[in-house]
Amino acid sequence: MKKWIWILISVIVVGYVGYQYFHARSTSASTSTTTSTRTATVQKGKLEVTISGSGTVAAVTTEDIKATEDNNEIDQVLVSAGDEVTAGQELVTFTDDSDPITAPTAGTITSVSVAAGDRINKGMVVAHLTNYNDLQTVVAVDELDIPKVKVGQTVTLTASAYPDATYTGKVTAVAEEGTSSSGSSTFNVTIHIDKPANLKVGMSTSATILTASKTDALYVPADAIYTNSNDEKYVIIANSTSGTTEQKTVKTGIETDEYVEITSGVTEGQTVQLPEVTSSSSSSSQGGMMQGGMGSMGGMQGGGFAPSGREGTTGGQGTTSVK
Repeated sequence: MKKWIWILISVIVVGYVGYQYFHARSTSASTSTTTSTRTATVQKGKLEVTISGSGTVAAVTTEDIKATEDNNEIDQVLVSAGDEVTAGQELVTFTDDSDPITAPTAGTITSVSVAAGDRINKGMVVAHLTNYNDLQTVVAVDELDIPKVKVGQTVTLTASAYPDATYTGKVTAVAEEGTSSSGSSTFNVTIHIDKPANLKVGMSTSATILTASKTDALYVPADAIYTNSNDEKYVIIANSTSGTTEQKTVKTGIETDEYVEITSGVTEGQTVQLPEVTSSSSSSSQGGMMQGGMGSMGGMQGGGFAPSGREGTTGGQGTTSVK
């Protein structure tokens, strides 16, 4: 008889502890959601649209100087590598007093490949010239931006070697063909550097090309512009005095990554409503098991169960979404 009593007691104890355990695992969660209304003021000022690209410094003029006559014997080579020359300066003369070879433009002779007594033929390279005082940079511009780039546009430049210096230039050429990589294409844009002090061929550059500018533009943040089912653009005017709002159709002009010009529909100083930001936070807590379980049974012969510890509280993380 005692055996069955102990079996019954054991079943009750196991069942009670199991109930306490699963009860402790149950979670009570609470979630709070807050929605904040954001606004912005219609501003008036200078609005500039720019496009960026990166590239390297190159010389505008770097060319081989070639012989123009056949089988002429060289009398004198008048320059050496490293010499600076001016346009039209004599470089090579001939024994038959034929016309000498002259520099096509100012620059530095970077190499000489002939000597006195050599006979040369038409088209043979006699020297190489590079003008290090007349520099340009060729930058790669994304295909989505290239339609906005035009010859003559103003450019601001920086060089990795001189991070505190700023240079200026103008777009002189836009490539007709692009280079494709990883599913997208870039196009080379050539920019002549106005005053390339300290810059050297091969240095890395970053260019900011000014594609559009308005001095007294009315503008709002880009997310203040909405579009209806008829593809009409509008803003929501907020009246702080009455607490009401009004939908106003607008026309837009130039756009930057952050702001959009409004050419009609609003006036300076008006308040426009931005999309609401909804923030939600959640927290959960777990109930603790009863200390000691069935403590009164702990002294029974044959053993009992040690007290279980209390579960801690777990805090939820906040999330933010824009609608």
